[in-house]
Amino acid sequence: MTEDEKIEVAVFRYGVINDFVNGSQMTRAEKRRLLREKCARKWNIPFSAKTRISKSTVRRWSRLYRKSNGNLTSLYPGSRSDKGKSRSMDEDTCCAIIRLRREMPDATAVRLIAAMTRRRLITPGIELSLSNLYRFLHQKNLMHLSQSKPVDRRKFEAELPNDMWQSDVMHGPKVEVDGKTRKTYLIAVIDDHSRLITCGRFYLSENLACYLLAFENALAKRGLPRKLYVDNGAAFRSKHLEYITASLGIALIHSRPYKPQGRGKIERFFRTVRGQFIVGFKGQTLDELNDAFLLWLNNIYHQRKHGATGQTPLSRFTDKMHCLRSAPENLKDHFRKFALRKVAKDRTITLNGRLFEGPIPLIGKRVELLYHESEPENVEVKYRNQSFGMIRPVDMTVNCRIKRDKNNNPQIHVNNPAKSYQGGKLWSSKRSNQDE
Repeated sequence: MTEDEKIEVAVFRYGVINDFVNGSQMTRAEKRRLLREKCARKWNIPFSAKTRISKSTVRRWSRLYRKSNGNLTSLYPGSRSDKGKSRSMDEDTCCAIIRLRREMPDATAVRLIAAMTRRRLITPGIELSLSNLYRFLHQKNLMHLSQSKPVDRRKFEAELPNDMWQSDVMHGPKVEVDGKTRKTYLIAVIDDHSRLITCGRFYLSENLACYLLAFENALAKRGLPRKLYVDNGAAFRSKHLEYITASLGIALIHSRPYKPQGRGKIERFFRTVRGQFIVGFKGQTLDELNDAFLLWLNNIYHQRKHGATGQTPLSRFTDKMHCLRSAPENLKDHFRKFALRKVAKDRTITLNGRLFEGPIPLIGKRVELLYHESEPENVEVKYRNQSFGMIRPVDMTVNCRIKRDKNNNPQIHVNNPAKSYQGGKLWSSKRSNQDE
């Protein structure tokens, strides 16, 4: 299993145990009830055909996470005992079955296999049999999609501020940018308990970079939530976002596909924005749009009593500020991109088409690189959770003048050939070995 796959499994396992390890106060009865619920439901476990998790497994993951003082690597899976052996169906075939089943909800298993074969959706080398297909459809509850069943939906509300945030993106009005008309997108995050908008701003894109910028501002201003509830958009399904939330101790929760009812609070806020703010906006530029929206948000929305809570969002949020988790001082570091690279024999590390010089002790090692896309030259290197500092780009001109001794101490010759640069000091070649 690759390092990226191990990270994905570890993030999933943290999502299962976060209620037990995030510091929330629960009685033993509440913990037992929550444990029963988690073990009773079906899970989409990464890289596994299983859908159930036992109580002993949940307890073991929680114990490992606490023992490591919240280190995410403690939840990495061990190497598979059947490494190198094929499985009955690979992930691409399984995803194709799910998509085709939703497209053909009334089709029999025989018709599904025929359609899969005709459209060449089965990975070469995989034999899709009726028994495997039936077993998979039962595991994913896809046998009888056409039969409508009543769904048990209930209104809910987080107990405290920052217990849960809901986030989504709304299509906004068009503005003028450099003489062209551009569409805008409102990226908003709402606190489930108070209905306070922890972050709300219009951007020219709804991509991951814009969302991470908005999310970072929300964390810096309002503290850390325990859960972040989002849909299944491309930005929200990003591995980078999953790694950021897990490293900050935030559980990332996705709503069921095509089921927006669970995110009713953020959807209701968007309806308020459309009906009360956008209809009265008269500006032309993106800055005018954001300035007007911030003024409306702080002076009207946050100061008006909410119909469901009976309090203003701002007062309900600040009533219990003692329970809020403040953002760490190195919050920006948690938003760095993560990459795995191997240090070559000539000490070079390649990242995004650039060459960097790695530390000598890490030659031949697979290291972690952390960096911001906006600052590609500032890269930190880590190995086994130990930081080896910032690495610098390769300067081949300087390397051409470096002479290395048997102890791997570089000697950089300067303009005076009688002197060399070694160990941070200038040494004269006329000095005796004893003097040195």
